[in-house]
Amino acid sequence: MDLDLQGKSALITGGSKGIGLACAHAFAAEGCHLHLASRDADRLEKVSRTLRERHAVRVAIYSADLRDPVALHALATACADVEILVNNAGDIPGGTIETIDDQTWRHAWELKLFAYINLTREMYVHMKSRGRGTILNIIGMAGEQPSFEYICGSAAGGALIAFTKGMGKGSREHGVRILGLNPASTRTERVMAVMKAASKAKFGDENRYEDLIRAGVFTKLIEPEQVADAAVFLASPRAGALSGVTLSLGA
Repeated sequence: MDLDLQGKSALITGGSKGIGLACAHAFAAEGCHLHLASRDADRLEKVSRTLRERHAVRVAIYSADLRDPVALHALATACADVEILVNNAGDIPGGTIETIDDQTWRHAWELKLFAYINLTREMYVHMKSRGRGTILNIIGMAGEQPSFEYICGSAAGGALIAFTKGMGKGSREHGVRILGLNPASTRTERVMAVMKAASKAKFGDENRYEDLIRAGVFTKLIEPEQVADAAVFLASPRAGALSGVTLSLGA
């Protein structure tokens, strides 16, 4: 299926690994030129070379910590003409309210929650001025199915779902679509670390995370490429009637 993305441009945060990297390959395979942001400059360099060689698209890279408002503003300015924003960066730890102290909680939300909001704020202004654009927030199933063992991520996810739905309802009159994607537990380094931390908090053994899946604390694992396929579709004109909605990839 031709998704009509040839020649368009996409900014993907957290684009050097995991879901972000899978999204980079999926968008590039559709002919999108890429802007990738991550804190890992070395990994970005390697990823960008692979993407250029494999897909023959332009790839710009930005080493930035989006917790820093100056860095976030610089990224939004450099990518002002981008047509698609994929908010994906995040590293919220697993654990209960007893194991996540205030400093850790706030540090996690600065990236997963406030950076999503602040980058949306900046990019929305550019997109609105042109009368077109798409913002896709990759959130997670914990926002819909809160977990005691992943309470920090659950609360952030719920807030981002509400943010996405509220923004997306009003943005469409200005030609901008804002959507959310809630992946099930995805086989990435970060998610595996979260699941192991939650397992340790509940059982005292990080290797019993499959027991948490069976108990419904986490959903069955899916692959990053499955998330990326859904992301590309939602960002494409094929999903042009959708805004202010979130698509869930888990039960």
